[in-house]
Amino acid sequence: MNSRPLNTPTVSIIIPTLNEAAHLECTLNRVEILDPAAAEVIVVDGGSTDATLAIADVHGCRVVRVERPGRAVQMNRGAGLARGQILCFLHADTLVPPDLVPLICDTLADPAISCGGFLSLMGGPRRTRWGISLHNALKTHYAALLFRPHRYLLNGFRVLFGDQVMFCRRADFQRCGGFDASLPIMEDADLCRRLGRLGRIRQLNRVVESSDRRVARWGAWKATGIHLAIGLLWGLGVPAATLKRFYGETRQ
Repeated sequence: MNSRPLNTPTVSIIIPTLNEAAHLECTLNRVEILDPAAAEVIVVDGGSTDATLAIADVHGCRVVRVERPGRAVQMNRGAGLARGQILCFLHADTLVPPDLVPLICDTLADPAISCGGFLSLMGGPRRTRWGISLHNALKTHYAALLFRPHRYLLNGFRVLFGDQVMFCRRADFQRCGGFDASLPIMEDADLCRRLGRLGRIRQLNRVVESSDRRVARWGAWKATGIHLAIGLLWGLGVPAATLKRFYGETRQ
């Protein structure tokens, strides 16, 4: 039964898409059974030429099109239109638990926490990427410890990434300026850096399931090496436009 207790903050789910027909259906099927339900689901599309928009429409999502594709641009647009008090940024190929909404609301009930996310379990139809998943969990900590050690130790600073389903209060998102639309990658880590000045960032001990499509294409060792290199160079101040050469065309 999808019900929401009185005085519970409302949650808007924002999904950036670009030709995500192969994955969006499964993601929205999970979103539809959330209990309690999210206040709204906003799909912000960057110019899909497949069935992405039709799938979003069938599932009753609010569909918005942008002329300039890019995750940061699309998520900022969705956040600007959202009516919920809490924003949840969800990749089109990530599956969430049915109690997503109370998990988010309970986490942000603590005013000392400004942002949260989940453990990302990466896999595909044939296998679960346990090594990659472990690395994803650990980099939330070691990235913060390497580049902001004082904030990691004293203020609970963490670095979350988009496949961990980041969420924050809409007021805090607006206060820190939202995603940097000039960044082609690392927009999620950059947002954490600014949200971390407003409060602690918490990684919940709950799992979301993310597609391993890029890892399957690259191979586990190459993917891990690229992610490590990008994280280290970003922490050292290398511009995101330069880092994008390592990553190729970023998926949504």
